Amino acid sequence: MKNSYNITDHLRFIIPSLIGIFLFMTPVSSDNGLTIPIALMANWVQDKLANQLSAIMMTIIVITAIITVLAKLLGRDSFNKTPFWYQLFHVSNFWAATRVVAAIFAIMVYFELGPEAVHGPDTGQFLLGDLLHILFAVFLFAGLFLPLLMNFGLLELFGTLMTKIMRPLFKLPGRSSIDSLASWIGDGTIGVLLTSKQYEGGYYTKREAAVIGTTFSVVSITFTLVVIQEMELGHMFIPFYLTVLTAGFVAALVMPRIPPLSRKSDTYIKETSEGINEKIPEGYNTFTFGYKNAIDRSRNETSVYNFFKQGGQNILDMWMGVAPVVMAFGLIALILAENTPLFTWLGLPFVPLLEVMQVPHAAAASETILVGFADMFLPAIIGSSIESEITRFIIAALSVTQLIYMSEVGGLLLGSKVPVSFKDLILIFLLRTLITLPIIVFIAHMIF
Repeated sequence: MKNSYNITDHLRFIIPSLIGIFLFMTPVSSDNGLTIPIALMANWVQDKLANQLSAIMMTIIVITAIITVLAKLLGRDSFNKTPFWYQLFHVSNFWAATRVVAAIFAIMVYFELGPEAVHGPDTGQFLLGDLLHILFAVFLFAGLFLPLLMNFGLLELFGTLMTKIMRPLFKLPGRSSIDSLASWIGDGTIGVLLTSKQYEGGYYTKREAAVIGTTFSVVSITFTLVVIQEMELGHMFIPFYLTVLTAGFVAALVMPRIPPLSRKSDTYIKETSEGINEKIPEGYNTFTFGYKNAIDRSRNETSVYNFFKQGGQNILDMWMGVAPVVMAFGLIALILAENTPLFTWLGLPFVPLLEVMQVPHAAAASETILVGFADMFLPAIIGSSIESEITRFIIAALSVTQLIYMSEVGGLLLGSKVPVSFKDLILIFLLRTLITLPIIVFIAHMIF
């Protein structure tokens, strides 16, 4: 192996990977405590563009809706020469309607048109003038620098090293750790897409695909950063993320061993599939084979132009894919939360549980617990006004570990080949809530 690669090959893996680890995973001190470099950069942009960001986000949401409607009118052949634009704008009728509703809402809020329930300070102005500012800034830098973690071999190295852990702990092939890492670093949707493709290719059984898609398509660092900043606890990002990892780890141990996931069959989508050969070739150990895979992956990355092109596509994908969903679902949920008792009723069964766990403002916190099934941001949006820091911390961590939210991961799972039903997703969401909530509350009481 030593003779196979030159110094450039080694550096092409090591340098970008170390820069990526520094930007996304290294704690640095700020005025508000420990955070990560990506968050510092995002805060700087928010400060510099504070007066323009509402107009910028309204424009992005409106342009997204217009192009999506044009793609519908022009038919499936439009954009088919550019796969990125095709997947971004050729969405289902439901998501196209969501984007149109989001554009109407954004215009109403920005120009303060229509009823105050839509553009009031606690609903529309809060979304467009606060949360979407954070989304813009975090997605700008996280999207741009994601290829450092995903394209230069880091996933391949970890994937090989994790083989001996994934099978005994989670009853999964080692390669599934790459799906998990890609989700964690990039986006939950990346994990679902990877899982679906691996399942269709005959690498995962039905049970493995269902477990990976619903348990390891985790919420990205980027999203967790947005959630904790929305709760005004950005200075606690490191303990917050460690809490999320701990609760998520326990859920990943338990979920594959109980229904509905344990009842999925261990058969492949094609009868001829043989699964994956996880043997390490002769002459290699786990690390050297993982390192070889990493170097082989990084050798494919020779173009600076392609690096920035993919980074730019990540940014547009996040801005145009996520912002309209947050605007539409978020505003409807906020209007319901501010003007109806719906979430109060839905949360009532959880009030005694939260009181037993000594969570301050238990009634207010209970309103956020089930709303996360619609969209992961909604608990943070609704719960950010709660005075108690420990309660906001618990809500933020729970919303991330619940994992199944219909505006993104849940909707994508139903649209993919991964064998899970809507009923499965509801049950998995509730089970994850019951498993992770006590863990999060216990850790929160130790921290605060």
